[in-house]
Amino acid sequence: MIKSIYIILGCLSVFLGVLGMIIPGLPTTPFLLLAAWFFLRSNNKLHKLLINNNILGNYIRKYENNKAISIRTKIYSIAIMWIMISLSTIFLIESNFIKVIVLIVGLIGTVVMGFVIKTFKE
Repeated sequence: MIKSIYIILGCLSVFLGVLGMIIPGLPTTPFLLLAAWFFLRSNNKLHKLLINNNILGNYIRKYENNKAISIRTKIYSIAIMWIMISLSTIFLIESNFIKVIVLIVGLIGTVVMGFVIKTFKE
């Protein structure tokens, strides 16, 4: 029963991770890492499918091997995140309250990515 729940949560995490590639402010990597964790504990075939994926698997494999993210990936992620946050707050979001929330979440994401998640040298 628990394995079935993990598979469902893993699939949901993959969906949210892929959605994060499209929607500004929604993270990609944490959801993919969560999906890998769920699949590792429930279905080895799905775990291998995810980590061997050409688009999604590279970041997961690097994180699983090093327990850290490269400085290049961190800089790229933070830069893309702030480009999307800037575009969203300038052109898409009208409410000042929502703009503040998006900026605060972006700041939290930057702190987590920059200082909480470990960095490795390539």
